[in-house]
Formats: sequence, C-alpha cells, structure tokens
Amino acid sequence: MDFSPVFTYPDGVDEELLANTILRLKRPKGPVDMVLDTDTFNEIDDQYAIAYMAASQDRLRVRGIFAAPFANHHAATTREGMERSYQEILHVLSLIGREDLAGLAFRGAPEFLPDEKTPVDSPAARELVRLAMEHSSETPLYVACIAAPTNVASAILLEPEIVNRIVVVWSGGVGLGWPDCQCFNGGQSVAASRVLLESGVPLVLAPGRAVSDRLLVTGPELEHWLRGRNRFCDYIVDRTIREAEQCFGEQIWSRPLTDVVPVSWIVGGDFLLDRFAFRPTIEYDRYYSFDPRRPMMRYVYYVKRDQLIADLFEKLSRL
Repeated sequence: MDFSPVFTYPDGVDEELLANTILRLKRPKGPVDMVLDTDTFNEIDDQYAIAYMAASQDRLRVRGIFAAPFANHHAATTREGMERSYQEILHVLSLIGREDLAGLAFRGAPEFLPDEKTPVDSPAARELVRLAMEHSSETPLYVACIAAPTNVASAILLEPEIVNRIVVVWSGGVGLGWPDCQCFNGGQSVAASRVLLESGVPLVLAPGRAVSDRLLVTGPELEHWLRGRNRFCDYIVDRTIREAEQCFGEQIWSRPLTDVVPVSWIVGGDFLLDRFAFRPTIEYDRYYSFDPRRPMMRYVYYVKRDQLIADLFEKLSRL
C-alpha cells in the first residue's frame, strides 16, 4: 500500500500561476537591475537603504530611485512628504559621492491612491512602467519598495503587464502572527497595499513590525563604527540620534533600520530567513484577511541582525 503524502490545492487555485510565481521568487544570483521606491524623509532607515544599495554595486545595477508620498511629524501633507523625500534622495547621493545617480531620481505621487482602480500618475510611476517593459519574467526588474506602495500600485494600474516583468520586495505589513496591520507602510494607503497584494505580482514581503524592525542600532554602536568615517556616516549618525530624541528616545534607545531589509534580500548573503506563504490582503479596517487561493509570496520571518549590521556598517564605512 502506498502511504506517500498527497497534497491538493484548495478549489480555485491556479496551479500553473502558483508554480510560475514560485519559480520567479528564487533569490537572484549575480548582478540584477533594481529600482528603489522610498519615502526617504519619513525617518532615517531609508537613507541607510540608499547608501547600502549604492555600496553594493557588485550585486545591483541601480536603474531608478523614486520618491514616495508620506505624512507624519516630518511632513504635514503627502505632497510635502514626497517632495522632501525627493530632495533627501539627492542629498544622500551627494553625501556618498554618487551624483551620477541623481538623474535616476524621480518624483512620485503627491497623494495616496483614492481607490483601488485609480492610479496616481507621476514621473516615477511612468518610469517604473518604462523600465519594467524592458525586462521579462526570465530577467525581471527588482523593485525594492520601502514605502506605502503608491507609486508601484499606480504603475501596475497604468500597465498591468508589468506584473509579469518585475519582482517586488516590500517593507510593508506586519508579521503574520500579529493580529492587525497597524504599520506605517501598509496602513498609510490601504488601497495601494491591496492593489499590490492582490495583483499577482511576484512578491517578497519583509514585514516591518515584529520582523524587519528587529534590525536595531544603538547610539554607542553608531559612534564606534561609523563616526568619522566619511560625510555620509557623520550625517546619518547625527540624524539617527536626533530621530531617537524626537521619537520616544530615553537614556537607553535603539532605532530600527527596517527598510534596509528589502535591499538586503536582493543583495543576497546569509542575512535573512524566509519561506513561502499564501499572501494575505489588508482590509480597510487595517486587519489582515487570509485566503489560500491567493498567490504565494516569499515571507521574510527572521533577520540575522548582527551579521547584517556588520555588512551594512562595513559598506557604509567604505563609501
């Protein structure tokens, strides 16, 4: 008698789509084309992510850097948040001596998606569509989205074909064990998050809360490893300390470098653990809902904090 296990998919699952999605979510080997979608002025981790990306030229070919909208204590409106992010991208590129990448920076949407059917047109969304259409499912464009996915969702709505030509690595949502989705990137624009999650685009989810936010740095570490190394290092140490003081910093504090994790997934290295999972969606009450008929994703569930911080600091010190 044959006792080998038999696995059957739930009714309604497109098995061919599922298999193709899994194949396209292999970790990239060798240099790949990528773009970064970033709300850079939102906090301090995006600046680290830009510098880490630029310092990983052996693994990445940067094709675009897109400013995303946000609103918080650094920007009263989404339009102001996007514009301040755009200017901060240029500032960081200047600090790290990569003004050659400034021509790849584009302003994104000035506001969030009004609904799940209406894109917010912008230079960034149009450039993402253009770049994606130069790629294929065999050689995709990697999109590290470290913001509310307004620009990415808008590009998908403008040209749905790009879901077959890109892989999105998103710093959004929360750990799947958390009861709600009260996170910044996933919750600021629920409509955009739903477009991304339900589009079928190959997706790597590196959730912020309870996973990527474990990539913590402290003041003494920054002073020891980065202070005095170069202009960017001095700038980001000072910015990180100020942010800690503004955001509940006490005598002992740490700050998460959450948005470095999606870049790290594309860079490679033994810094992250992930697995396949059926992707959730985010409801308008900002809670997850689950359905095993949805496409699969790669889900980052653990960050090897010390190893990744060591790689990050070493690369930043050499800028």
